[in-house]
Amino acid sequence: MKRSNAFRWLAFLSMLAPLLLLTAGCTEHMIVLNPKGPIAEQQRDLMVISTVLASIVIVPVLILTAIIVWRYRDKEGRTAKYAPEWEHNTKLEVIWWGIPIVVIAVLGIITVQSTYALEPSKPLASDRKALTIQATSLDWKWLFQYPEQGIATVNSIKIPEDVPIRFEITADAPMNSFWIPQLGGQMYAMSGMAMTLYLQADERGQYWGSGANFTGKDFAKMHFDVEATSQEEFDQWVSEVKAASPALTLEGYKQLAEPAASDVKTFSSFPEGLFYMTVTKYASSHNHGLSWEDIQNIKLQE
Repeated sequence: MKRSNAFRWLAFLSMLAPLLLLTAGCTEHMIVLNPKGPIAEQQRDLMVISTVLASIVIVPVLILTAIIVWRYRDKEGRTAKYAPEWEHNTKLEVIWWGIPIVVIAVLGIITVQSTYALEPSKPLASDRKALTIQATSLDWKWLFQYPEQGIATVNSIKIPEDVPIRFEITADAPMNSFWIPQLGGQMYAMSGMAMTLYLQADERGQYWGSGANFTGKDFAKMHFDVEATSQEEFDQWVSEVKAASPALTLEGYKQLAEPAASDVKTFSSFPEGLFYMTVTKYASSHNHGLSWEDIQNIKLQE
């Protein structure tokens, strides 16, 4: 009997262990579950709520599967009742149809609400002016332009904490996906299109960013650091870049756009309208989240 009980518990644990590992993993190494901004926090909550709701169906099914496999296994002297004739049971029908229907309905409501609340081009509520950063996906590097500050960087971003960041995203290369897991979800970078994504860092620190699409042999090197600092440190950094870094010329940009990985670089200036020139380079008028003024600026470059 003791041996039988031991095997029974072993069956239960073998079914539940994978689920427990997935749902209770250490967040220290799962940066998606360790948010540092308002958008990432809402997305983390959505993932947790969805997982809990799904577990209402999944966990009982896993437990019942283990029980059924154990109880009705083929063995000598099996005492389980053999009942090949089944009758309709209203209570059971309500349980195994009603609960999943309720779960799906709740998930549907949450999904609709979250889709509108987390619209990427929706400005974040803040008493501070948003900082615009224009991100361009190249082979195999990221170019970041700060139009208000007049500087540019490669594979590195510095932002002030608690300030909304308005990313304008495009590509002068194959389609990619711009992603800073601890600040928010992905946004596609596509040639001929300008996408808008609002993010914000609530804490000072260094965060990992990456291209999340396969784009060739060095796509794995398309990662970048995002450093959130105080406003004073950010302003000082801008001044240092303008004073000590070379200018990015149009010819320099063409060389930068050639397929190759790159180290971190900074530029004290860049050609006026470079981002919009890149967007309109492929003769497309698609945009996502850009204002009428932005669209007019694009047309002026054509």
